[in-house]
Amino acid sequence: MAFFSKLKDKLFKSSSKLDEGLDAIVEEGGEEVVAAVEEVQVAPEPTPAPKAPKPAPTAESAPIPETPQGAPKGGILARLTGRGSGAAEVKRVLDDDMLEQLEELLIASDMGVDTALRVTANIAEGRFGKRLSARQLKELLAEEIARIMEPVAKPLPIYPTTPQVVLVVGVNGSGKTTTIGKLASQFKGAGKTVVIAAGDTFRAAAVEQLQVWGERAGVPVLTAPEGSDPASLAFDAMTKAQETGADLLMIDTAGRLQNRADLMEELAKIVRVIRKKDENAPHNTLLVLDATTGQNAINQVETFQKLADVSGLVMTKLDGTAKGGILVSLADKFGLPIHAIGVGEQIDDLAPFDPEEFAAALTGLSE
Repeated sequence: MAFFSKLKDKLFKSSSKLDEGLDAIVEEGGEEVVAAVEEVQVAPEPTPAPKAPKPAPTAESAPIPETPQGAPKGGILARLTGRGSGAAEVKRVLDDDMLEQLEELLIASDMGVDTALRVTANIAEGRFGKRLSARQLKELLAEEIARIMEPVAKPLPIYPTTPQVVLVVGVNGSGKTTTIGKLASQFKGAGKTVVIAAGDTFRAAAVEQLQVWGERAGVPVLTAPEGSDPASLAFDAMTKAQETGADLLMIDTAGRLQNRADLMEELAKIVRVIRKKDENAPHNTLLVLDATTGQNAINQVETFQKLADVSGLVMTKLDGTAKGGILVSLADKFGLPIHAIGVGEQIDDLAPFDPEEFAAALTGLSE
């Protein structure tokens, strides 16, 4: 999958990325372990008297002696083909020290203390005292991550009700505008008609950026003069979407958390106004999060859950962080659906969240 390749290439630029840390943990306290292979031995010379009992081995007829310590092991064929056990693999006993290092690494990747402890405990169950290679450790970690993420990996639901109103919230700079543009493009590509409302009326730059994305996606963007009432714009956009028979209405909102009371009232007013047109609106409330904010994303989810009835998450800018574990922490703590992740600024750099692909990219496993 092209997006998976892009995810692997762009996710985690930092030298402290998780897969390198896992390698270091195993190498630090590990030792080389030679994998068992079927060795090809040279048969002893036949004795002169075939029917007589074989004499005790002599220097001429003795089997090939054991390989000196440090020399490559394996039979002649194995050594010639390079498939012998000479390519030793470093393994480390899974003990308390290794588990502590793993916990610290996961916490440093923004997985959160509670999640990190739970993940390492699950990895240790039934394996404590056994030797693990870096590859095995990565596979076990990827399995745990995928298990946590599987229940929350859900595409944005599409309902038969039209227009389906999608309210998009998040702090300024989180990537709300670009996410709206990318989603609008994808919905239009799927045959849906989309209308966008530029509801962050207090930031002219946000409106202009949304208009640019609307042009890219081929989707109309409704705007209002700077400083206008966002709820009034939302009402007009709802009317327009109903009149034109649009399938989706996506409403951008402000993200000024420095004054939560004003923002709460603004969002509440938008909801009250659009419910005059449809008592079930908004049908989705998407919270857009910036992966580079790390553990601050936890605070943002808690805040916006109070400000708005958040129904799902979109995580952006995963290409700009070495700490993608925050997504695992969010899934474990809140259980909110993760609809999509973004790894770039191009219009196709947003894709439905796939837990197995994400876990493989996060831990450094190959496709």
